[in-house]
This record gives sequence, structure tokens and C-alpha cells, in this order.
Amino acid sequence: MSNTPTPKPGKVLVPAGDLRTFAAALLEKGGLSPERARTTADVFVWAALRGVESHGIARVPAYLDLLAKGVANAGADIKVESATPAAAVLDADRAPGPVALTAAAEEAVTRARTTGIAAVGVRRTVHTGAIGYYVSKIAEQDLVGIGYVAGMPNMGYTGVKGAAVATSPLAIAVPAESHAPLLLDMATATIALGKIRQAKASGTPLPEGAAATEDGTPTTDPEKAVMPLPLGGAKGSGMSLAFELLTSVLVGAPIFSAFHSDDPQGRKHRQNALLIALDPAAFGGTDGFTAAVDTTLSTLKGLPAADGAAGVFYPGERSAALAEERGAKGVPVAPKVWRDLTERAEELGVALPQATG
Repeated sequence: MSNTPTPKPGKVLVPAGDLRTFAAALLEKGGLSPERARTTADVFVWAALRGVESHGIARVPAYLDLLAKGVANAGADIKVESATPAAAVLDADRAPGPVALTAAAEEAVTRARTTGIAAVGVRRTVHTGAIGYYVSKIAEQDLVGIGYVAGMPNMGYTGVKGAAVATSPLAIAVPAESHAPLLLDMATATIALGKIRQAKASGTPLPEGAAATEDGTPTTDPEKAVMPLPLGGAKGSGMSLAFELLTSVLVGAPIFSAFHSDDPQGRKHRQNALLIALDPAAFGGTDGFTAAVDTTLSTLKGLPAADGAAGVFYPGERSAALAEERGAKGVPVAPKVWRDLTERAEELGVALPQATG
């Protein structure tokens, strides 16, 4: 790393390894231990490599603020509670999500090696980051990873006036042999909150049925939109509510009911999660599972493409290809994000990585 002047307007490219080291240095200055800072930075860079900018390196300043305000607990005392070999609850003590969920993924893998299937609930974490990262870590161990997250209500619910449930995500990662793993990573919202902010900044109309005003009235005007609408109407609504039951209520830390109560503590930011690891060997898939996954994916890709389609792709395929490209050429960082990072680096005395414009 070396000090560089603030780049001219336009995206800059930073090598992934340098960006990871830089982000970790900032987070360590923010109060995280070196190990926890590296873990959190790895989640951000993973997302940036795959083009998930909303959960990428732009999150570093936001996490520094969470740590500074005490919303996230830098010195969290993470504890694992368990009564059975195949299930556990990780009490995060308000640790940043990347720290808590990485630990939960490792716990799920370790247990699934013995029990064939293991589920680890995460209680009281703060912003989980890109949930696809954690199930991908499970898939790297040749296990199937499944994850759910529940957070603060910020999305409409079919038939309800105003924000009711969270844009709770679901992620599934399935290892393959020669193909990149299948990675389904989706929210229960039609559009991300970040997309609404981007549309507001650019003055671009929103898609029909994607967002709503404060009282829940659908709108395409980004100036009036304050929340996303659920994916598929009642389907997205139902999924979000189910994920609240499978995470928050399951680990004894309800968010939805507390948020809509008279208790002011109910509005305090927090998230819960559930990670599941499945060992194919426990289902008779000891030999040939990943090869069979390859065959399935190849069969899909061999189907005739629809008119005008760029090709036939499975979930996670294009983001994996993008990660490979960015890993070789560098990770693009948007001008505003680079300015924010530059300011934080100057404030905290951290050297900027070498960047090219």
C-alpha cells in the first residue's frame, strides 16, 4: 500500500488483495480485533468482486459508524449454546454480522460433518452483510449451505398500510465439480432499498409495483418512494414473515412483534439469522454428487435460449465470472465511495491502496 492522491471523478480500480487489506486496516482502527477486521473486510470484498455493490466496500464507512456509535459491539463476547449435536444458537452480543455469521457457518460445517445436517441460529447480530458469502463458505467445504436472515421492518406487507416486514433474504449454495457453485441469493423485496436511493439520485423512474410511499401506496416516483414492495405480492410477504419465525422467534429474539409494540427498544437495530449445512454423504450422495450437479447445470445451459436472450445462466454463474475478472483486473470503486474511504483513511491514519483511474 502507498499514499495516493484522491483520484479524478470516475471509478478507480484497486487490486482485490490491497482493497481487503485496506478495509481491514480501517475496521481495525474502528475497534475490531485484527482477525475480526479481516473477516469483515473479506465479506465486503467478496461482494464487491461479484458486483454486489450495495454490500461491498461501500459498507466500510457505515460499519465504522455502527462501531463508533456502539450499535455494533467491537468486543462482542460471542457464545455458542447447544443442547443437541445437530443444532446450536450463536449469541452474537451485537457483533457485526460478518463476524457472527462466519463463525456460525464454521460451526454448522463442523457439526454437519458428524450429524449429516446441522443448523445454527444467530441471535442479536448487527447487519449480516451479503448472506451469499456464508452459504458459499459452506459450499467450499463440499456441503450444501442454506441461509435466512430477518431484520428490521422496512418493506410493505400485502394488505398492510406502511412498512410491516423486513426485506429478509434467502441464500442457497450448492457445490459443483467443474462449474462454479450454484448460488441463489435473493431478498423478499421486488427492489433493494439501495436501488431506490440510486433512482432518486439519478431521477430515474422506478419499475411499476416495485416501491411505495410511506403509507404503502405504490409509486414509480423515486422522490416519493420510501420502501420496497414484496416480491410477488403475498408470496414475498409470506416468505419474509416465515423467515422471521425461522430466525428471530426460533432463537427467542423476536424483531417483528417488538418493532410493532409500544416498547422503544423494539426499534433498536438488530438482525437474526439461521444457517444450515447439509452433507450430501448423509443422503447417499457420497460419490458423484458434485458431478451430478455439474450434469444438471450443463443440461440447463444446453437448453435452447429464448429469442433475444444473452444465454442460459444458473444462479451465481455470472457473478462468479465477474469475480474472476475483477480478481484479475481490479475491483472498481465508485467516486463517492472512494471519497468516503479517502476521508476515513485520513481521519484514521491509514494509507490508501494504490488505485488506477
